[in-house]
Amino acid sequence: MGDLRRILVVKPADLGDLLLTTPALRALRATFPHARIALFAPPRSAFLLRTCPYVDDVLTFDKYAFDDPRALFSPRGWISLVRLAWQLRRRRYDAVVIPRHLTTALGALKFAALAFATGAPIRAGLDNGRGWFLTHRVPDDGFGARHEVEYDLAVVGTLGAHTDNRQLWVPRDEAAETWAEHLVQAWPRPLVVMHPGSGGYSTARRWPAEQFAALADAWHARHGGTIVLVDAEEATTAAVVSRTHAPLVDLGGQTTLLQTIALLRRADLFVGNDSGPLHLAAGVGVPVVGVYGPSNWRAWGPWGRRTAVVHRALPCQPCFYRGHHLGLPDGCPDRPCLTMLPHEQVLAAMEQMLGG
Repeated sequence: MGDLRRILVVKPADLGDLLLTTPALRALRATFPHARIALFAPPRSAFLLRTCPYVDDVLTFDKYAFDDPRALFSPRGWISLVRLAWQLRRRRYDAVVIPRHLTTALGALKFAALAFATGAPIRAGLDNGRGWFLTHRVPDDGFGARHEVEYDLAVVGTLGAHTDNRQLWVPRDEAAETWAEHLVQAWPRPLVVMHPGSGGYSTARRWPAEQFAALADAWHARHGGTIVLVDAEEATTAAVVSRTHAPLVDLGGQTTLLQTIALLRRADLFVGNDSGPLHLAAGVGVPVVGVYGPSNWRAWGPWGRRTAVVHRALPCQPCFYRGHHLGLPDGCPDRPCLTMLPHEQVLAAMEQMLGG
């Protein structure tokens, strides 16, 4: 393929999923070093990649406002869409890349409209039968047939983009690094960071707080050290603290994302649910133990060499993003995949990760 000068990557995704796109962005930069690469993502996650060396422009659009089909019939909604289409068209993209599953017919129509609005002659993406508007297609064999990182790399691979470095890219902030370095100096090792949250989209991914508490007690009784709880919401970590006997450092609701990343770089181990912080931990190279219930670990498991996934072997697992369908974001009412997952199983994975 000839040299592409302007490339638009469309990834309307939350924090963790956006991070998993960074190896594909690296491949585009390595293959097309002189191209101007733009990332199109929601504001609440796009900020993470503003300093990414593989991206020249970060464009934001609140796609969540248009998840409700009724928004498409509002005059304000149409004005926003027309303004967006004009902005994209005037940038004269040579290629638009959509590393995204076309899960619903309406969603596919939205991506088709966006792709055609750019005027780009090359449109690359995943095709599960709904990718009629794509010029460069990767067969979509369903969620978990490949890890999402591999799917994203395959999509940019249709443009000839490749990289030998498949690690995630994670931002680094020197002020946050200094803060974390001073914070951990007096803490005994090993330093374990636990994240009992999961983000608001699917709280069904959360292992119960009492299980995290039992895990903290068991780990501290055997290994001592320091256990730190992190989450965007103070109430999430407080629910664990109120159930534990072990001394915990509760940083729930007290750290910025960049400070959390700096803290993760200094940890000996991370334990948490399927979430953005889990992918951040894997990206900075911390040993990771992920607790998975309804969500698909084959698609969104931690990406890295020092990672482990703990889940129950139930025939209904996963029920969220299964095959080519959304499935059950809220899981089933009982959620035995998580409520019946014993803390001893997670503890064993933690000890194996750190060599006993």
